[in-house]
Amino acid sequence: MFEQFTPFRVAVDDVDIAGRSGGSGPPLLLLHGHPQTHLIWHRVADRLATRYRVVCPDLRGYGDSSKPAGLPDHSNYSKRRMAADMLGLMRHFGHERFAVCAHDRGARVTHRLCVDAPDAVEAALLLDIAPTLAMYERTSREFATIYFHWFFLIQPAPLPERLIGADPDAYIDAVMARRAPQPSPFAPEAQAAYRAALRSPGAVHAMCEDYRAAAGIDLEHDRADRDAQRRCTVPLRVLWGERGIIGRLFDPLHEWQRVAERVEGHALPCGHYVPEEAPDALLAEIDDFLGPRR
Repeated sequence: MFEQFTPFRVAVDDVDIAGRSGGSGPPLLLLHGHPQTHLIWHRVADRLATRYRVVCPDLRGYGDSSKPAGLPDHSNYSKRRMAADMLGLMRHFGHERFAVCAHDRGARVTHRLCVDAPDAVEAALLLDIAPTLAMYERTSREFATIYFHWFFLIQPAPLPERLIGADPDAYIDAVMARRAPQPSPFAPEAQAAYRAALRSPGAVHAMCEDYRAAAGIDLEHDRADRDAQRRCTVPLRVLWGERGIIGRLFDPLHEWQRVAERVEGHALPCGHYVPEEAPDALLAEIDDFLGPRR
């Protein structure tokens, strides 16, 4: 995994962002989701590095990146703050303008990055999400049952921290199994790394803070955009798993068209974990979407 990549640790404002970078060509930022790390890209990263300069970080609070204690309003885990991390990281590497491919939580960070810094993002692929505000406002019993962690992790500290901290491996295995086909699509070494990352000091608290921000300050930012009729102007390709929950319970393309001006998309033959379940299909989508722009 990541044979063409070099590890990095970069100070960006109040945190250190860790990850790997490699390859040559136009810059491409890859962002992971919950409860994983940048290792989700292990089946596509080396092939992408043959034609892109690829940057694969761990989001703040995840993997080997810093895990600061949450502020009372959770603002240091807002998607606005996490998007600013990524903007600072890419500028550190000399990239003022770049493309993004992002999954799950990373795609929510990318949505905010596209709205707050549209001149920096050339184009973005968003994997298996609908907009956060739409998902909270259209929550059903079925969604709340399968995505129980959305409502469990936002409970006041330290309740979820204590419960998950008692057996973090059981938590991560259960959450991932609910949204993945069987037999498991995860490489054993990747799954072991995801477990180890959640066992690291401060990781469970940071993960909870990410979700507390999503249910609070992030919704404030999204509603402010809606009230101001501020829409995403960056070209988006929205992809979701045809066997996943997002496409079954929401209309991802319609929901993104409500908040963005230039949106296309469709389902892929997989579940939630697109980079690990359908790497070949994802590579084709990246090249098809970004190629004409380069």
